[in-house]
Amino acid sequence: MWGRNVYDSIAKFLQFQLTVNVVAVIVAFTGACITQDSPLKAVQMLWVNLIMDTLASLALATEPPTEALLL
Repeated sequence: MWGRNVYDSIAKFLQFQLTVNVVAVIVAFTGACITQDSPLKAVQMLWVNLIMDTLASLALATEPPTEALLL
């Protein structure tokens, strides 16, 4: 049950990370096209990525396994 929980948590984490990164790229690209300048600087993008990585890993690491994972 714990092994399946780890696999499920990794899958959720990767999906979350892909979503966050795609949205960040779209915001940066769209903002750069509209204003001719990036709305988020490199350091700001790194902070957003760091915060989202930390929150996602904490949320998924503290999720206990359920019986539904065995089905």
